[in-house]
Amino acid sequence: MLRFVAVFIIYVIPGAVAAYGFKTMRDTLYLYFDPAINQFLLGKFLLGFVLFALGVAFIGGFILHRDRKKNLVQPRFRKEEQ
Repeated sequence: MLRFVAVFIIYVIPGAVAAYGFKTMRDTLYLYFDPAINQFLLGKFLLGFVLFALGVAFIGGFILHRDRKKNLVQPRFRKEEQ
């Protein structure tokens, strides 16, 4: 049960945030290209972009951290020890 909670916290929540950000950006572009409305909501688009970038960066960072611990990454992605 603990693994299910961990997977939910690490993958599902940031994935949902990224999906919502992508949906927000997509909806903003659809409103812009709609001939009846034709307005671009910059704030809503930027909010969607920030949510998308944060979600993808969190998941990507976690996967990179996990692979570095297991020594599965190429040498150029390894963290240099000082």
